[in-house]
Amino acid sequence: MSDLFETLPSSADQLHTCISQATQQVRDFIRRLELILSQNHKNIPIRDKSFAEDFTTFCTTLRQQVDQFLNDWQPLREQVRRQLSAKEYPSSLQAKSFAMRVKTISRSDDEFTTVYDSFVGLYKSYTLSKLPMWILTSCCEDLNHLVGKILFLSREITKYAGKTSGGKHAAQ
Repeated sequence: MSDLFETLPSSADQLHTCISQATQQVRDFIRRLELILSQNHKNIPIRDKSFAEDFTTFCTTLRQQVDQFLNDWQPLREQVRRQLSAKEYPSSLQAKSFAMRVKTISRSDDEFTTVYDSFVGLYKSYTLSKLPMWILTSCCEDLNHLVGKILFLSREITKYAGKTSGGKHAAQ
């Protein structure tokens, strides 16, 4: 069980890092898109010639990363459920540590969704080329879904850890 509760926090940290980096990259794309829209509106030649290509590359890379996280978290979630049902509870400290990491992931995911919504709002005015928005949309939805599952898993772990620590304290 200890191996699992060493793997979960590191996997959570990797997911947090991925979401935070994606958020920052979308912010950069927002900045670039605002500039492009301004130049287009003023009939100034667009200077950012690589925007569409860079955005497509970003979306493709993010899709691969999200797919990898979806594949990595599925067996971890199943393993936790198997072990919890077998009464191999984590320590209260491990559960609280994991719960804090998951809350951080959740906040990062909320921030990513907010930035995504901002980008979508700007994209409606962008007519210069077609961008693969469907990829970014699917990544956002998949991340929201995955983070929701991880939040639920964190609550289960905390609940089981609480039962264990409550029983230990009562016996002492």
